Amino acid sequence: MKARLPQGYGPKNMNQMIKQAQEMQERIAQVQDEIEESEFKVSAGGGMIEVTINGKKELTALEIKPEVVDPDDIEMLQDLIMAAVNEAVRKVEDEASSRMAEVTGGAAGLPGMPF
Repeated sequence: MKARLPQGYGPKNMNQMIKQAQEMQERIAQVQDEIEESEFKVSAGGGMIEVTINGKKELTALEIKPEVVDPDDIEMLQDLIMAAVNEAVRKVEDEASSRMAEVTGGAAGLPGMPF
């Protein structure tokens, strides 16, 4: 008895699947480049601290309002900076996840996917 594959399977369908996978890889690379070139600005402490981070999660700018600098309370300043930087990193990651989900149709997190 011979096993038969359902109609639509075979070399032609496999070539189409490979082409689609290659197109998806190209689109993923394009989106990653776009994200890396983007800048994300976040503030903390009611705008007293403002950080700008790029899509590579590198801090590119830090602005501290003079009125938030209290020599007797350095811990508060440190906390505000950490909060702003962490929020900026989350913003980059959320944007990357969202954009990749659009490209992959929600296949993010599968083995072999670059995100």
